[in-house]
Amino acid sequence: MKIAYFDCFAGISGDMILGALIHLGVPPAFLEENIRNLPLDAFRLEVSTASRRGIHGKKVKVLVEEDSLSSRNYGDIVRMIEKSPLPERVRALSLEVFGRLAEVEGAIHNCPKEDVHFHELGGVDAIVDVVGATLCVDWLGLGKICASEIPVGKGFVNCRHGRLPIPAPATVSLLQGVPVYGTDVSHELVTPTGAAVLTSLCKAFGPMPRMVVQRVGYGVGTRDTEEMPNLLRVVIGDPVPALEADAVTIVETNIDDMNPEIFGFVMERLFDDGALDVSWIPIFMKKNRPGTLVQVLCKEADRETVVRRILSETTATGVRYYQVGRVKLPRTVRTAMTSFGTVRVKEVSDPGGGVHVVPEYEDCRRIALERNLPLKSVYEKILKET
Repeated sequence: MKIAYFDCFAGISGDMILGALIHLGVPPAFLEENIRNLPLDAFRLEVSTASRRGIHGKKVKVLVEEDSLSSRNYGDIVRMIEKSPLPERVRALSLEVFGRLAEVEGAIHNCPKEDVHFHELGGVDAIVDVVGATLCVDWLGLGKICASEIPVGKGFVNCRHGRLPIPAPATVSLLQGVPVYGTDVSHELVTPTGAAVLTSLCKAFGPMPRMVVQRVGYGVGTRDTEEMPNLLRVVIGDPVPALEADAVTIVETNIDDMNPEIFGFVMERLFDDGALDVSWIPIFMKKNRPGTLVQVLCKEADRETVVRRILSETTATGVRYYQVGRVKLPRTVRTAMTSFGTVRVKEVSDPGGGVHVVPEYEDCRRIALERNLPLKSVYEKILKET
């Protein structure tokens, strides 16, 4: 699943969300076809290319052929969505958005959620914005969705209830728990529909997460403001695998008086004891004598076993040990079907989002011996086939 980041530097509204997601590739015809399954007044989407400060994006307007101010209560909208043939995820997300709106409106007007009567928010354009946004999320295959901090304007806005302060009461309530900041812009930057959709979809607010950027879409707002380009930017990409971190123990000692033939045997025994890695490192010791630094990487739980093995199997009379931090690339082991039969391979995820395959040495060695093939040829053939 892809990551989406809503960069709300100029605020957010329902039409800006639709515009940005359409700019990312969602076909307008797909949206109209699916939304028409709802029992709504006749409408159509007017999608055009527009620019703000030289940045081009998609501008969306919902044109309603009949009464665009039709009001509905919460129960009407719930029944409309539940009975629709929309995909299950789309129905669930749409109901979550309207559920949040109903809770907020109910608290503001002191009435039960089930009795909330929507005015502007129950109109065709608002329903199209909400259901359209969730259809876009499903079509784009978005998984984790997050957003920037949200700017809000100042002043007043006119609505059915009269002249209300900006941000509107519903908007402020919907933004509870979300980081916001004030601006000197004297008009509405965040609409209730935009706030409801954003806070229902997004689970985190703050800086852009680590990702490999794939596409960028811009939704164009209605006003052409002087303070900033009136755009919503949505960036989608693939998640960057998180590095795995842990701590391990290093056990080491210096040896300059042991038969070299013993080293191979000791290495095998150390791996049997749970060693993660064993290294023999050439060094020069006191009196300029050549020697070997024995270095063993192990889990702390295996430290005592490793220490006993070194002291009993080598000529060392003492060892050093200490813990170190370790960072690893995520990896998984799977069984691959190849022309040699089943072979275990490691899939290692790199920080750039790529995955490279590493065949297991023991499997490759077995195949090379059984078929009398060069080991490197076995590696090359497996890599081509996996």
